[in-house]
Amino acid sequence: MARIGIDLGGTKIEGIVLGDDGAERVRRRIATPAGNYAAILHSITGLVERIAAEGGAARDTPLGVAIPGAISPATGLVKNANLTTLIGHPLDRDLAAASGRSVRVANDANCFALSEAVDGAGAGHRVVFGVIVGTGTGGGIAVDGKVLTGPNAVAGEWGHNPLPWPKPWPAAGELPGPPCYCGKSGCIETFLSGPGLALDYETTSGQRRTAHEIAALAEDGQAMASEALERYASRMARALASVINVLDPDVIVLGGGVSNIARLYETVPAKWGAYCFSDVVRTPLVRNVHGDSSGVRGAAWLWPAATSAS
Repeated sequence: MARIGIDLGGTKIEGIVLGDDGAERVRRRIATPAGNYAAILHSITGLVERIAAEGGAARDTPLGVAIPGAISPATGLVKNANLTTLIGHPLDRDLAAASGRSVRVANDANCFALSEAVDGAGAGHRVVFGVIVGTGTGGGIAVDGKVLTGPNAVAGEWGHNPLPWPKPWPAAGELPGPPCYCGKSGCIETFLSGPGLALDYETTSGQRRTAHEIAALAEDGQAMASEALERYASRMARALASVINVLDPDVIVLGGGVSNIARLYETVPAKWGAYCFSDVVRTPLVRNVHGDSSGVRGAAWLWPAATSAS
């Protein structure tokens, strides 16, 4: 048996064929056409046929697709997508018509959580909260190896809640917080994304650095970089404490570029106990296993084995 997954992003479209054991048969990447919905459909269907042929997937093998947004249960159209070309289109229906395959579409953070729950860092845990901290900040929930979507298709979207327990630091105050593209200010995403960390460092140091560069400077002992990472860890601890207080997941898995900052896996759990409504917090915070492949692998896992035809 085989599964086909597509991860549709703003700059690249990645496709994969997985065996039923999770082994990768083939994986390919192409550039995402800019600003052209019809061209995106054409590119996806062409990539699907190519990898299906290379990976031995049958003509009726269904397709799972991860997108930076969601299909609205109310309208059947894409909403909340930072790849704005998709907004307002029935992507799942259009892809099904264009490819001749059954199609399921899910948020890319949900696909990340699903991938890590099935055979990644969350394997063996019943409730997995997956966090993507990169260009943006996303979250997804997998329960018993299945994505939890919710009636509004926004389950796990913690990045657009306000940062909890805001602190008025002198040069980096958290109220009202930076403006967010969603139209509000002080969203968790504005603090915990890679650009959010970079903005905090620039505000206090006057220097522009990427999240990766800030982490390297902190390792070299630069005080301002270390202080920025301490503020970041405090913010992540408070944000994840609010998730623990509501969901109480068995494990929290970090993904995205910022997840490569090793010190977070010690400093964040050391801080979140002060905000969790529990005497002891047993929740592990772990690094992902599949890295950038989690989105496309999770897309493939959107279909159970029983529906896969090859």
